[in-house]
Amino acid sequence: MLPANFLDRPIAHRAYHDIAAGRPENSVEAVIAAIEAGYGIEIDLQLSSDGVAMVFHDDDLDRLTAETGPLRARSAAALGAIPLRHGSKGIPTFAEVLALVAGQVPLLVEIKDQDGAMGPDVGTLEAAAVEALKGYAGPVALMSFNPHSVAALARLAPDIPRGITTCAYWAADAGTLPEARLEDLRAIADFDRTGACFISHDWRDLTAPRVTELRAAGVPVLCWTVRSPEDEAAARAVAHNITFEGYPA
Repeated sequence: MLPANFLDRPIAHRAYHDIAAGRPENSVEAVIAAIEAGYGIEIDLQLSSDGVAMVFHDDDLDRLTAETGPLRARSAAALGAIPLRHGSKGIPTFAEVLALVAGQVPLLVEIKDQDGAMGPDVGTLEAAAVEALKGYAGPVALMSFNPHSVAALARLAPDIPRGITTCAYWAADAGTLPEARLEDLRAIADFDRTGACFISHDWRDLTAPRVTELRAAGVPVLCWTVRSPEDEAAARAVAHNITFEGYPA
């Protein structure tokens, strides 16, 4: 069951980031700002070359740092020494962020797809995330777009709430996935199989029949990524909570 405090405050997408204020996305600075504001925090995890869960969104370093190439080609120590653009600190490990949050606010953690095609070649990052969470007493929930990842989390940490990150899988999101796979993902067909207890859905698609069906069944519906007060009002007409960025929700 998703703890109630994931529904009682807005959740800062990639933490409370603002590059003009020196707070890059998924950074230590953005995490501290979210805690100080009392927001929940959403972060992303990728895997280092030596098997450490790192707090970073992209597969590659290019957009967010002055380095290039895949994040997974670098060790955790090397990644920690790479400053994030517009900030002063390096890429944090999941363990470092957990120590910083220390249960003060809810932490929503997205496991980024490591298979590359939403397939079953996953498990290492999920295991690294669960290992980092050992002994962590604060409110935390795990999620992924890849249902295989959510199923792996069910095996590795059945007591940690888990959900599926979802969307309409429009052409821009679909990549090279086969249509049959896209149909399953759009239908959130793996919700029961994975033992998920919530979804986090694209706020622009909250009227989808499957979302309506899950909400009617009592499933908490979170949504991403809201970027204005007007969009927040529209999203909250359906969703139980929002993930936001770019304004103070």
